[in-house]
Amino acid sequence: MANKEKSAEMVSENVEVFRCPICHFPVKVFGLKSLVCPNNHTFDFAKQGYVNMMTRPSSSHYDKKLFEARQKIIMKSNLYTFLHEKISEVIGKYLDASHAPAVILDAGCGEGSHLQRILEECNNDSITAIGLDISKEGIVMAAKNYQSPIWLVGDLANAPLEDQSYQVVLNVLSPANYMEFKRILTSDGLIIKVVPRSNYLKELREALFIDKNKRDYDNDEIVSLFKQHFHLEKYFKLSYVKELSQTELMNLVQMTPLAWKSEKEQIDTFIKQNSVGVTVDLDILVGYKRKKRGGK
Repeated sequence: MANKEKSAEMVSENVEVFRCPICHFPVKVFGLKSLVCPNNHTFDFAKQGYVNMMTRPSSSHYDKKLFEARQKIIMKSNLYTFLHEKISEVIGKYLDASHAPAVILDAGCGEGSHLQRILEECNNDSITAIGLDISKEGIVMAAKNYQSPIWLVGDLANAPLEDQSYQVVLNVLSPANYMEFKRILTSDGLIIKVVPRSNYLKELREALFIDKNKRDYDNDEIVSLFKQHFHLEKYFKLSYVKELSQTELMNLVQMTPLAWKSEKEQIDTFIKQNSVGVTVDLDILVGYKRKKRGGK
């Protein structure tokens, strides 16, 4: 079966968790070719195995080269291995407690590698995974490389997802839309948001930014906003250093917007090193729509 038909079949089996982004009515799969709502708004499955549910033109600064570099870093360098292990551990405990199958959304999934790695760590057939991103380039790559999740091009501000249909929302190093997250999560739904801490990729930032004020960063406002919308159940600080080779350093530079306004000389100096220890410094925020029963 071709990717297009496989994707349509997976969506058909889980069609109740989707909705039309135009009229917000339920949708159905017709002929393993399209998603159609009662008002005849139609969204076709692409041959690569994804469906585009955007309702407006969109532009992204993230291009194919960036996504290719990102995929190599995530899948081959082990830079984010500890992150994937911790997130899968949190999901596993949640699923053990709920004793039910789960639909997981990766909101702002890019080219899908974080979601794929997390699913591999979870190793749980009861999970249905959906990756959503506004970048068509990223979703095309995700659909070509990973066939078990459902891939959608869609707008996080108007997600083509049904109310209270998702048990878990992942938001990994990506902008959030908390109103939409609250809308689509079940009453006891779990949200896992990953945000950078002050030392995240500090070696790269120190190499590319001369002005120290541009290198400094804190996530206090992001954490505070999260707490305004969700009950913060757990708060993990993840900090470690991974040695990256010269090739991996090149991919790291290519995958991050940090390098977009940097001088070529700075970039060349950084990537010509044989290897560098690169710091991963992250907060993992784990929250619920409401305080867990018996929680403090």
